[in-house]
Amino acid sequence: MRLHLLTMAAATLAAGTAMAAPRGFTVEDLVNMERVGSPAVSPDATRVVYTVRSTDMKKNRGHTELWLVDLRAAKPAPKRLASHSASSTDPEWSASGDAVYFLSSRSGSSQVWRQPVAGGKPVQVTNLPLDVDSFRVSPTGERLAFSMAVFRDCADLACTKARLEAKEKDKATGKVYDRLFVRHWDTWSDHRNAVLFSAPLDKSGKLAGAPVSLSGSLDGDVPSKPFGDREEFRFSPDGKTMVFSVRIAGKTEAWSTNFDLYTVPAAGGAAPRNLTADNPAWDTKGVFSPDGRTLAYLAMARPGFEADRFQIMLMDVASGQKRKLAADWDRSAGNLVWRADGQALIVDAEDVGQHRLFSIDVASGKVTALTGKGAIGAFDARGDTVAYTLANLGSGAQLYTMKPGAEAKQLTDLNSERLKDVRWGEYEQFSFTGANGDTVYGHVMKPWNAEPGKKYPVAFLVHGGPQGSFGNGWSYRWNPQVYAGAGYATVFIDFHGSTGYGQKFTDSISNDWGGKPLEDLQKGLDAAVKKFAWLDRERSCALGASYGGYMMNWIAGNWSDGFRCIVNHDGVFDTRGMAYSTEEQWFTDWESGGPYFQVPDNHERFNPVHHVNKWKTPMLVIQGDLDFRIPTAQALGTFTALQRKGIESKLLVFPDENHWVLKPANSVQWHHTVIGWLDQYLKP
Repeated sequence: MRLHLLTMAAATLAAGTAMAAPRGFTVEDLVNMERVGSPAVSPDATRVVYTVRSTDMKKNRGHTELWLVDLRAAKPAPKRLASHSASSTDPEWSASGDAVYFLSSRSGSSQVWRQPVAGGKPVQVTNLPLDVDSFRVSPTGERLAFSMAVFRDCADLACTKARLEAKEKDKATGKVYDRLFVRHWDTWSDHRNAVLFSAPLDKSGKLAGAPVSLSGSLDGDVPSKPFGDREEFRFSPDGKTMVFSVRIAGKTEAWSTNFDLYTVPAAGGAAPRNLTADNPAWDTKGVFSPDGRTLAYLAMARPGFEADRFQIMLMDVASGQKRKLAADWDRSAGNLVWRADGQALIVDAEDVGQHRLFSIDVASGKVTALTGKGAIGAFDARGDTVAYTLANLGSGAQLYTMKPGAEAKQLTDLNSERLKDVRWGEYEQFSFTGANGDTVYGHVMKPWNAEPGKKYPVAFLVHGGPQGSFGNGWSYRWNPQVYAGAGYATVFIDFHGSTGYGQKFTDSISNDWGGKPLEDLQKGLDAAVKKFAWLDRERSCALGASYGGYMMNWIAGNWSDGFRCIVNHDGVFDTRGMAYSTEEQWFTDWESGGPYFQVPDNHERFNPVHHVNKWKTPMLVIQGDLDFRIPTAQALGTFTALQRKGIESKLLVFPDENHWVLKPANSVQWHHTVIGWLDQYLKP
């Protein structure tokens, strides 16, 4: 299926405005871009509702509104559906298609609202004493399922609210724990769980009865923390059953990846039943087929490994029999949507530097690619229509729809006016022979103002994860176009351990953090310099975050003559300290073959702290103080080592950021500090 790729549109736009004072892309452009997301197709497949996030720089935060496009129009034109000073998110259609449900805090707390599509004011559906964090409407329109954070030993919601209010008034601030997690991602535990509830809706679509707990008898969070969402719970087509995913916490939650799928009557009245007790690894995202007879879900095979392949499973609801779908397809599936006829699943997955949509035939397991180059974001399917967001290295996401046998249609053109004078950096994927003789892929990008015959300084970007990818997508944190706009060429390599190249390739980084990946980075940069004459190897800096930050510390001691400068964001400095202080213990356990106290030599094998004596490259160290994944002590250790050795160095700390820099003003400061560091060492 052919697509009009945004790179072509961007190139045409750049050519058309070349005489109108073209300029490079800036971080101010980046943070002020509108962002499309959460497409939801109406039950009759004639309309798509979606979100658009804008940035309010005065309030230093994002603001999200609902938009609607009617696919029946000759020239479908988006229109705003719901607008308010408070954000509107998570749109979901009513069963009849006459209204859209959404989350908003316009009443003072996060509640579910209902917006008639024909017009009029939105109606508040829930008025609960606690915030609603996520929700779903049953396919019959008779019931609402939703998640709230509660104390599980409380008999009702009022009890949880009263406890929270009492804690606010208590002058004592101590927190007492007897198990992990004590903190997770960027939040200290307050002993509440995310619990799934349901309640009936009346004929007007408003909440008609008291909430009933569906998952409260289980010691776990639905959806999971910190990033779980409504993809982790679903209604059956008849609205009578819920399926959800949960990890039982106990004393082992911090080193367990054993999520299971449970089923429970949507109206409550029975204990949840475990459907996947036979698998000690991760099971999640159950989705019923249109006829309700089959449950599709994702399953990993290896306990404790968060980056294992997500295999698609099919379970016969009546018998409980399970089978793998497309077992030989060596990709890890993301989200699942059934095709309306129940004969295929629509799935997204990373694929050789792209993130694509695929159709998988349920009977044969045949996999068919639906999209080409670029990165799929959110997607939905109803009838014969698939709606999805698509981005690439030359454009933020836009909304598309596709139908069988027809060309994909682009429905939005966000940011084109505000960026009409931007000339984008041209980019290209390349490959080379890396570690073990394997084919490894990477990308290069030219500066926006590149001229034939000239060489340009290089920003060498290293992705995190480490099981991740710097591919043909768009990022609001690490975006090569910002460097291109500042006059830099960029090179970024999907080294051994990256995703989208088969599970064996992804597995290969575990227990080898400083081995094959470093070899790939060295060979990849050499290959890029030989292939692209406009890269100035003598003027290059290395940059990375998370595992990429670890690699900056590893490069400092094991490739110490490689770069003029280094930028290290939230990087691991001491693997022993990391093993005992990071919150998700399963990660360090798997990557080093066990906990530190069992296999200390494994953890120490690639520990940057042992190579500090070889450090000599100037380094900018950046840290979010709310980062509990790689705690602040790691950055302080890095900076202390640099300062003690007399190496030119700088430390930037964000007291209000976690593993990511999310606030608009902080993002601007981050980018200006980083680009300034590169300018200091790479430009005259």
